[in-house]
Amino acid sequence: MRISTFKYFVIDSLKSIKRNRTISLASAATVAATLFILGVFLLAALDVKQVIKDVESKVEVKIFLNNDITIGDEKALKSKLSGMSEISDLRYESKKEAMEKFKEDIGENNKALVEGLEKENPLPNAYIVKVKDPEMVSKVVDSVKGMKGIYEIQEGRKIVDKIITITKTIKWIGMALFAILIGVSLFLIGNTIKITVYSRRKEIGIMKYIGATDWFIRWPFIIEGMIIGLVGSIVGCILLYYGYSIVYTKASATLFLVKFIHPSYVLTTISWQFLLMGMLIGSIGSILSIRKFLAV
Repeated sequence: MRISTFKYFVIDSLKSIKRNRTISLASAATVAATLFILGVFLLAALDVKQVIKDVESKVEVKIFLNNDITIGDEKALKSKLSGMSEISDLRYESKKEAMEKFKEDIGENNKALVEGLEKENPLPNAYIVKVKDPEMVSKVVDSVKGMKGIYEIQEGRKIVDKIITITKTIKWIGMALFAILIGVSLFLIGNTIKITVYSRRKEIGIMKYIGATDWFIRWPFIIEGMIIGLVGSIVGCILLYYGYSIVYTKASATLFLVKFIHPSYVLTTISWQFLLMGMLIGSIGSILSIRKFLAV
């Protein structure tokens, strides 16, 4: 495509947008609203994923040992655990360390509860296991269950199952919303371009009559759709950034222990994706809407 031809297409597209400014603004607003809503759900999903990631990092499997466990049985258990690729961290906690931790947990005011227990410490020695993925907890537990010298295994299966369920639910809801919102955008932009094309149907007929190719007729409308999509996505990104910045500031002050996605992520990552998405939606909507009008 020659530069002069491309320049002609751009100028023609801008003239069309100006001529149908009300419809074009409505279409751009639709793109902005759609991408804003999509961005809200995306950021919400990322924040929930971040929270889940923090919880996952704290999921532990505690393997308590019998007081009379033999050196051989303990070595066999440690060797088994050390050789498992599913485990990200393995730590031995002696009964003395467990007692110190217990005293810290109950606080200074309740120290009387542990007086007398220190001489005959009832807490067992244990291995503290952290897995790479919560779904691997069952595999780790099943691998060591039944080995000699194990008193009890605390795996937190209910917590793990809840984490897995929440993660999968968010994933499927996010995918469904993404598909629905993209479909709505294509439909609305397509209808907007159809109105523009319909208003110029006589002009298209004349261009076809004097020998203009289908793509020569298509390009101004495709570029028009891309410009509308670009403008809409820019507006959507601006609204998303400032809106999320307000929510982030208030949420971070209230839930200071939770790490939320920083607003800069909107500018550095989401914005570029949305700009491309807006232009792609606009061009696809234009191509789909103009097809039947070329059969003149």
